[in-house]
Amino acid sequence: MKLSIVTTLYGSSSYIEEFHSRASIAARELVGEDFEIIFVNDGSPDKSLDISLSLMSSNFNIKIIDLSKNFGHHQAIMAGLKNAKGEKIFLIDVDLEEQPEWLFSFNKLMDIEKADLVYGVQQKRKGRLFERVSGYLFYKLFRLFTKLDQPNNITTARLMSRRYLQALLLHGEREMNIGGLFIITGFKQCFQVITKNSSSPSVYTNRHKLDHLLNSITSFSSLPLRFSFYCGLLLSFSAFLFVGYLVYLFTFQTPPEGYVSIIASIWLFSGLIIFLNSIQGIYISKIFMEVKQRPNVIVKKIYETNEQDSK
Repeated sequence: MKLSIVTTLYGSSSYIEEFHSRASIAARELVGEDFEIIFVNDGSPDKSLDISLSLMSSNFNIKIIDLSKNFGHHQAIMAGLKNAKGEKIFLIDVDLEEQPEWLFSFNKLMDIEKADLVYGVQQKRKGRLFERVSGYLFYKLFRLFTKLDQPNNITTARLMSRRYLQALLLHGEREMNIGGLFIITGFKQCFQVITKNSSSPSVYTNRHKLDHLLNSITSFSSLPLRFSFYCGLLLSFSAFLFVGYLVYLFTFQTPPEGYVSIIASIWLFSGLIIFLNSIQGIYISKIFMEVKQRPNVIVKKIYETNEQDSK
């Protein structure tokens, strides 16, 4: 098979039919009929699965992977990629903010540059001022802590070769950040500057974005642990100096009165201890999740044309 188009479904019922139509037209123009469109239903609460099944009844090139519950965007993406059979794999969001027609320019750039991965980078991040500023800070902090050269405002949409996908699937972590995995997999990677539409509100709240940043950093960097060490060293050294200063005051001058300095010190050091222990706790929790070896997703059923039975 020449091409696989992979997308995930969650609250996507209003986009599926147009996405399928546009993606099919683009795929046929590029490779004829030798393609598949994979929908991964990530426990969507709406009629996304029903609409996909209805489309499949009249289209032979659709495959639907129905997950047992909502496992999250990145996990659903990996489930779809594992089932892709194409020589080239086009990953894209279904909400039409990312356009299926990008397939042409991505494929052209891949052929010209002889690259194994082509991904989209927004010329200007969509959204209001807070979303643009928070996005800028996210990528800045991610690069600072992980030393991974991830450009600002990358998109989900990307075209990858079969050998790149096989290498990507070698990563087996459970607490994953797929953006970082795309980078560390290596091979020649190129980007295409694009403009996203604004067709749907983001499902990521500020808390989700903060959790995503924390997971991204701790998945690819031990710098926070080293930060804890140096903070502890600095605090110990400063405490040693302060004790020396108090000894000097008690010996040669009038010692300070009251308990203000003691209370302030307790508050400061207690907060720092909790903060630094929490950083270590995050890494320990990641170890805990990895050693349990739980599956990233559980597939309820795979639907294929003329194969409606469970796999």
